[in-house]
Order: sequence, then C-alpha cells, then structure tokens
Amino acid sequence: MAAATSTTATKVIPSIIVGSGRVGTALQKLGAGDDIMLKRGESVPVDFPGPILVCTRNDDLDAVLQFTPHSRWNDLVFFQNGMLEPWLQSKGLSDANQVLAYFAISKLGEHPVDGITDTNPEGLTAAFGKWSSAVADRLHAGGLSCKVLEKEAFQKQMLEKLIWISAFMLIGARHPGATVGVVEKDFRSEVSSLISELAAVAAEEKGVVFDEGIEDRLCTYARAVSHFPTAVKEFKWRNGWFYSLSEKAIGQGKQDPCPLRTAWLKELNIVQYIIMFQLSINYSY
Repeated sequence: MAAATSTTATKVIPSIIVGSGRVGTALQKLGAGDDIMLKRGESVPVDFPGPILVCTRNDDLDAVLQFTPHSRWNDLVFFQNGMLEPWLQSKGLSDANQVLAYFAISKLGEHPVDGITDTNPEGLTAAFGKWSSAVADRLHAGGLSCKVLEKEAFQKQMLEKLIWISAFMLIGARHPGATVGVVEKDFRSEVSSLISELAAVAAEEKGVVFDEGIEDRLCTYARAVSHFPTAVKEFKWRNGWFYSLSEKAIGQGKQDPCPLRTAWLKELNIVQYIIMFQLSINYSY
C-alpha cells in the first residue's frame, strides 16, 4: 500500500530515455506514459524539455553525444556503471548528472529489485546533478530508493560501487558459473583481500576516506542481488581504471599497487588481451 501511495503522490517529469534495454524499459514503466524512448542512432530532440536518461552500454556513449545537440549535453543523465570521470572530463562534462543504480533487473520487462540491505536499509541508489531530484522522484514513484548527493559524497559512493563490480566480477570469472551470491558465500576470503586492495588504491588516488565497514556493505549488497551472474565485461570502464594505476606505478619504477588483481588478470589471460587491443580511453589524470 505504501508503494501505491508513493506512486500516486509523486510527480514524474517527462523524460527522454536513450536505450530500450532492461534499465531504459524499467525507467519508462515508472513514468506517466509521456516519455520519449530513443533507440540506437535516433537523434535527441532539441525542443523536448527535461532530463535525458542515458541507459546504453558504456561503449555507446560517444554515439549518444553525437546524436545529442550540444545545447542539451547538460541534460544528459548517465546510468552507466564504472569509472566515467576520465571520459566525462574529456568531453567537458565534469559536473554531469550521474546515477548509481543499486538495483537489479534480471530480464527485459521485469520490475527492478531494489538494493536495500541490512547495513543500508535506506537503499544505496544515489543521484548527482541538476536532474538528481527528478531521477529520485521517478524511482520513488516505482517504490525504489534513491538518495540525492553532493558531488564529493557521490564520488565516494561511486568508487565503492566500482570496487564492488570490479572485485566480484573478477573473482566470479576465476570460478566459472559462480553468481554474485556464490562469490560472496564461498569465496569470501578472496573477496575480502581484493576489496581491501582496491579500496586502498582508490582512496590514495582520489584522496578520499571510505567509511568504516566497506567490505560488509559491499558483501551485504552482493547477497541482495545474489542471483546476478558474474563476468569481466567493459574492462576499460571497470577494472581498467585500476589497471591504469598499476601501469602508472610500474612506469615510475614503483611496485604494483594491485598485485593480487594483476595476478588474477594474468591468470585469466585478460592482461594479454589488453596489450593486444589497448585501452581506447585515457585513464591518466
């Protein structure tokens, strides 16, 4: 009953939704039927006010900008996982609207499963930027949680999610067939070691101090979406950021700050793949 009341009371701003996959379709269902859904290669209209919710794969972001009038770039709201900062900065979008979507959608058309956990009963999904309140209203209308954060707090939570997806996907790849839940339950020692390593590197590189209990928070979230499969995908946007920090340190004659992660990447032949095809985004700051 509470969710139904929220849906009735919350006004959802009409939006343009770029991407008709699981996330884009779910967001459209949370609207009032007056959104515009765009598919690959379709141009963003200039005269439709409101936010532009970008729900594509990371590798399609350049194309999204190509089909969006420059005057509307500040209305783009990025729902992508991973480290977007270098790409955003290269496009002059340092203060772009972003959303950390801590919800899971198993298949197209299903309602999102919220990432509410015992350690974060208020929910983990967060939004930043001028359209953050509009995004929160849309999610709240569907009974989902969403916090509106300032940039510093958002960045810290973004780094936590980057650590989560980088750690769980890599460990899952070492144990074929393992879901996120299996990784958390059966390989907790590996999870603990890798989270600790990645958190230390991220904290030093970005000058942040993570709140206590980061491992518990990330493992509790893993249990909330335990059915989610694991795979090392979109490497340059996820583990690629940590890989670049290792390359930078080694290039300066220092020790690899992520030796465990590097060893596991080599074990899976992922490093060799990168050397052959090279990262197409510059992660250096």
